[in-house]
Amino acid sequence: MENPVLVEVTRGELVESFHRGAFALVDGEGKVVAGVGDIDRPVFPRSAVKLLQAIPLIETGAAARYGLDEKDLSLACASHSGEPEHLRRVAAMLEKGGLDQAALECGVHWPSEPEVSRDMVRRGEAPCPLHNNCSGKHAGFLLTAVHRGEDLAGYVGPNHAVQLRCKAVIEDLIGHSLNVDVCGTDGCSIPTYAAPLKDFAGAFARIASGRGVEPQRAEAGQALMRACMAEPFEMSGTGRACRELMQAAPGKVFAKTGAEGVFCGALPELGLGFALKIDDGATRASEPLVAAVIAAALQKEDAALAETFAAMARKDLRNWRGTLTGEVRAVLPAD
Repeated sequence: MENPVLVEVTRGELVESFHRGAFALVDGEGKVVAGVGDIDRPVFPRSAVKLLQAIPLIETGAAARYGLDEKDLSLACASHSGEPEHLRRVAAMLEKGGLDQAALECGVHWPSEPEVSRDMVRRGEAPCPLHNNCSGKHAGFLLTAVHRGEDLAGYVGPNHAVQLRCKAVIEDLIGHSLNVDVCGTDGCSIPTYAAPLKDFAGAFARIASGRGVEPQRAEAGQALMRACMAEPFEMSGTGRACRELMQAAPGKVFAKTGAEGVFCGALPELGLGFALKIDDGATRASEPLVAAVIAAALQKEDAALAETFAAMARKDLRNWRGTLTGEVRAVLPAD
C-alpha cells in the first residue's frame, strides 16, 4: 500500500516536491476516528513516545521522592534544544540523585539551537552529555534506578530494569507485546520498538481519556501531559514546533515530535490520541501535517481554534534575500 501525498512543497504556483505519509486519530475505546494511509504498518516512534517512557518515573515513586516539579517532568519527556536552562535543570535533576553528567549514557552532540552552538564555539567550548536532546529523559531514567537501588551502568540496555519498565508500559498502552524482531537502537542508545501507527495513537488516547488503562497509570501519564502543556519550553526549546503547537491552545493540545518524521500527541479534553509518520522522514513535512491533523480533529468542537491550527499547517518559504518563493503545506484528503 502506497501512502498518499500529505504535504506539498511549492515554488511559485507549481508543486516542486511532495511527501507521502500516514496518520491515525484514535479515541479512548481504540476506535480509529480518522485514518489516512497505512496505519497498520509498524513504525519506530523514536522520541515521540518519551512521555510513555517517563511514566515509570512517577509510578516508581522517584518523582515524588526527589521533589520533581512540572518543569522537571516536562524535561523528562523532552527532546530539548540544549539551551542553558535545559542544561541547568538536567544537572539539578541528576544532583537530586547524587549524580552528575558522567552517569549519562545518551552520548554527546551539539545543541540544536544554532545561537547556543555559535556561542559555545566563540568561547572555545565543546558539547557534553547534558547538551544531548535526550538528557532530561535519561536523568529521569537514572533517578528511577537510584530510587530502586539498581545498578546504573548499562541502564540504556534492553535487559536493564529501567528499559524493561519502559517497554512494559508501552506494551500495556498499545495492547500487545514488543519482541526483539521489532527492536532497534535509538539515537540516544536506548531500545526503540516499532508498532502500528494506530497503536501509538491509541496509547495516547488511553492516557488522555483514562479508558482501557489502570487508573494509576492514566494519572501518571496525565500528570506528565499536564506538565508538558504547562511548561512546553522545557520539553522542546526556542522556536520549536512542539512548543508553538501547545502554546497555541494551552491545556488543549499535547504534541511531541520524534526523529524521521514522526509525531504523537493527544487532545485531552476530547480524549483523542494521534500519531503520524512521514515516509521519507522529513521534519519539514511532519510539522505542518501535525497542525493539520489537530485542526481536523478540532473542527467540530472549536472552529476558531481549528482555524488557528489550519494556518500553522502552511509555512512560507523564503530565499536568502527574504523573498517569498513558495510554501510547505499539508493537504489532507477530503472526507
